[in-house]
Amino acid sequence: MADLEDHHPFAVEHTGAASDDLDAPEQPLPLDELTRAQALLAAQPVVEGHTIPPHVFDPEDPAPVRAAEAGAQLWSLRDEGVVGTLRRIDGLRALVSAYPEELRLAQSTAEMGHAVNCGRVAALLGPVSWSALAGSIAAVRAYHALGVRAVSLTRFDGFAREAVREVNRLGLVVDLSGADPETARRTLALTRAPVLLTRAEPEEVTDDVLGLLGENGGVCMLPVTEDLTATADALDRVRALAGPHCVGLSHTTDPAAGYAPLFAELLRRDWPARDLIGLSHDNATRTLREAEFLARTSRLRRAA
Repeated sequence: MADLEDHHPFAVEHTGAASDDLDAPEQPLPLDELTRAQALLAAQPVVEGHTIPPHVFDPEDPAPVRAAEAGAQLWSLRDEGVVGTLRRIDGLRALVSAYPEELRLAQSTAEMGHAVNCGRVAALLGPVSWSALAGSIAAVRAYHALGVRAVSLTRFDGFAREAVREVNRLGLVVDLSGADPETARRTLALTRAPVLLTRAEPEEVTDDVLGLLGENGGVCMLPVTEDLTATADALDRVRALAGPHCVGLSHTTDPAAGYAPLFAELLRRDWPARDLIGLSHDNATRTLREAEFLARTSRLRRAA
C-alpha cells in the first residue's frame, strides 16, 4: 500500500519541480491476479466436462444457469437406460433449439469453435452411461449418429474391449469417470485415442493411473468447489503426476462466482499462461480433436 500512497496520481505537490518531472508518464500499476484471470478467461472460455441438463424441458423456462466463462459444455446423459437416454437426447436438442442466441449443438471440435466464435455456448451430447449401451455395439453406433461425443466405461470385460475399439473407430471419446483403477489401467492400455475423466473425484484417481493418463494424453477434469485451496491443490497434483496437458475442469459448484477466483489462485501459484489456457479449454478440445483425427485416418486407411 505504501507505493500506492506515495505515488497517488492526485498527490502532486507544487514544489517548483522541473516541468520534465511533471510531464513524465506514470508507470501503470501491475494487474492483480483476479484481473489477469478475468482477461484470460474472456479470451479462453472454459470447456466444462459435466453439465447436468434439466430433467423436464419447458420452453417457457429460462435457459440453464451457467458460469459466464463457460464456452462449451459436455451435457451428461448418465444414469439412464436406453429409452431414458434417447428421451434426454431429444429433450436436449429441443432445449438448444429454444435458445439459439445462447446455445448451439456441436458434434465436432470445428462446430465447437464456430459456436464460441459466434458468442454461443457449444453444447456437446455425452457422455452416455455404460448401462445405456445395453451390451450392444449397435447402440454405440446409434448414439454416434445422434451426435453423442463421449461414452462412459465403468467396467472392463469382453464387451468393453469391443466397445473401446468401436469408439476409437467412430471418433468418440471414452469417459473413465467412476471407473475403478484396474478398469482404467486396462482401458488406457487398449485405447488408441486420449480419454477423458469428465467428472473426476481427486481422491479416487490413483497416482499410477494419473501417470498412465499422462502417457495417453487424456484429461482429468476436476470440479471447482467453494474451497479454492483444495481445488487448486488437486489440480497441482494432476499437473505434477500426469502433466499440464492433462488438467481440465468438470464444472463449478458456484456458477455465479465462475472460474476467475480459481484462476487467480493458480496465478498466485505461478501457473504459466499456457498451462491455464490448457486447463480452460485447450486440453479437452485437443482430446476431442485427436479422437476425431484417429477416426478419419482409420477410414482413409480402410479406403486405400
